[in-house]
Amino acid sequence: MARRLTRTGSVLRVPQGGPPVTSPISNARLGMVIFLAFESMFFAALIAAYLVFRVRTTIWPPSDLPQLPLAVTWMNTGVLFASVFTMRLARAAHRAGRRDELARTLLATGLLGTVFLAVQGSEWIRLVGHGLTLSTGMYGATFYTLIGCHGLHVAAAVAWLLVVLTRAQRHRFAAPVRVPLELCSMYWFYVVGLWAVLFPLVYLL
Repeated sequence: MARRLTRTGSVLRVPQGGPPVTSPISNARLGMVIFLAFESMFFAALIAAYLVFRVRTTIWPPSDLPQLPLAVTWMNTGVLFASVFTMRLARAAHRAGRRDELARTLLATGLLGTVFLAVQGSEWIRLVGHGLTLSTGMYGATFYTLIGCHGLHVAAAVAWLLVVLTRAQRHRFAAPVRVPLELCSMYWFYVVGLWAVLFPLVYLL
């Protein structure tokens, strides 16, 4: 008679005393992968719309609108990319049980994300002051929609990271933090990788 398998977390257990069969991916990670797939489809639609308007417009950006802050955004991109390194250090510190290092690297990651948002927000204020607004034709609409949606995702990632940091401190960096930290790092790496696509697309092309 065939034996039935039941799922517990990421492990398939055989009721008749057979050896447990490990699933290649945990339920939590699978859920995050599915969520990120939906996010990717959302941004793919925004990017497609941006490219359509970009191809159909002879002069892009319009000559009467301010130029995007390329130098500042290059530096700000470096700030966001640096957060990948600190997040990787945080994961390594948790696996090694180094409490102080985990707290420092999580905090550093959150600060880097906050700096990225603050610099981007200040540049938006400058652009609005020079006439580039959401209602300034399709250029302004697509720019703020695409970059703004990414900014909201970075803000969500920072908020999530602060929750993980608080939870880590409350549980003294024990096992209950492992899954939230893993999922948060997946989301963080995703928003940084997304910026690696959006920055050259919007600022350089």
